[in-house]
Amino acid sequence: TLLENYLTALDISQHITGAAPPKLTLDNLRLIWVPLPPKWDEQQKIAHCLSSLDEVMGLQAKKVQALKQHKKGLMQQLFPAEGETTPRLRFPEFREAGAWEVKRLGEVCDSFSGGTPTTTKKQYYGGSIPFIRSAEIADEITELFLTDEGVKASSAKIVSKGDVLVALYGANSGDVALSKISGAINQAILCLRLSVSNEFIYHYLTHKKGLIIATYIQGGQGNLSGEIVCSISIGFPDNEEQQKIAHCLSSLDEVIGLESHKLDALKNLKKGLMQQLFPQEVA
Repeated sequence: TLLENYLTALDISQHITGAAPPKLTLDNLRLIWVPLPPKWDEQQKIAHCLSSLDEVMGLQAKKVQALKQHKKGLMQQLFPAEGETTPRLRFPEFREAGAWEVKRLGEVCDSFSGGTPTTTKKQYYGGSIPFIRSAEIADEITELFLTDEGVKASSAKIVSKGDVLVALYGANSGDVALSKISGAINQAILCLRLSVSNEFIYHYLTHKKGLIIATYIQGGQGNLSGEIVCSISIGFPDNEEQQKIAHCLSSLDEVIGLESHKLDALKNLKKGLMQQLFPQEVA
């Protein structure tokens, strides 16, 4: 409806009052002025325009969700089930290759965590080295940057683009990402490096994330550690099959990323359109 879209476009935060927690009261809501076009036809035209865009966004959101579900199902087929050493689905050239070899991550990966330079030393911050924190492991941009001096004076470690990053604790404990940038990591992140295919490890740990959280972070309480992550056992096929699986899943990630960008573009289009179609809020 027109009213629904107008309230969505409105900066309603200025009408929220009180503390612990702040809230939007019915009295404050009644004080909000809602300008309406004088002609019913114009109201209908604006509402139809935005509702049509909502339908397109809804279809795009379903497409993104369907792709994510497809990837989830594909990983269940391409990786062995818990307690098994052979996946249900294999590429034709590997169907006679035999069982995967189970190894602990610590046996096949180089691993290290980082640290945080003293925050009271201003000369350690504001440099050119991205400082990746646990909530930023999948990002291309970081909020903080370190100087060379800050890295050298702390336990911060440098990771390279393409390294596997695991969030050890915090709200996103258990998240896994392939680093999109080179930079320094703090103590809440574990870096894993595999000589053959980092992408294979990344996808495998993404697949096992639910089990890892259920085992080590029960009820959202507790943290991971480098020791815990390195003790996790997973199956490994030969190098060629690892790369084939990683390429298949990474290609699907690219498609999901493109479709997600389209959804974001549609959301921005609607936001910009509402700013043009609705007048500024009456003071």
